[in-house]
Amino acid sequence: MANTVYTTDKFDWDRDVSIEELLQNVIAIKEFPNQLAKVLATITEQDLSKTYREGSWTVREIIHHLADSHLVAFIRTKHVVSQDTTEIHPYDENKWASQTDYQFHHEASFMILLGVHQRWSLFLLECLKNPTEHLAKSVYHTGSQRHLSLSQLISLYAWHGPHHLNQIIFAINNN
Repeated sequence: MANTVYTTDKFDWDRDVSIEELLQNVIAIKEFPNQLAKVLATITEQDLSKTYREGSWTVREIIHHLADSHLVAFIRTKHVVSQDTTEIHPYDENKWASQTDYQFHHEASFMILLGVHQRWSLFLLECLKNPTEHLAKSVYHTGSQRHLSLSQLISLYAWHGPHHLNQIIFAINNN
């Protein structure tokens, strides 16, 4: 396993992204479960309880969070593209992580990621075939109090998966 260093990089909400970068971001979304699978193939049961810093989520909890977060993101993406929804609401990630299902084995959440990413990336590729129509759409996120465009959602989740994957790798390699 590569000795990746966990970083606290932040997502840049205001960065302009070209259509070529968006295509690369969709490919990154498509490929994320494969990257995660490579790491999961090497971990032990003990690794699932490791954290990347004191007080952080465990590797198991991060995997469950990824499934929840990316499922929600896929739904939000469909809202932006296919409905006249004007706003979406946040969910409390830490409360979700404190629920019983976050102690379940990680395999079910990995399977969710496989299915969601397959459908999501194909859906996004179709959207990019008509960028004039789809990339102009946005939805208001009441928690962050900002409008989220389809471009931002694509870019955010191309960043989000690898961000948490680095946390998992760091936890495994440094504990």
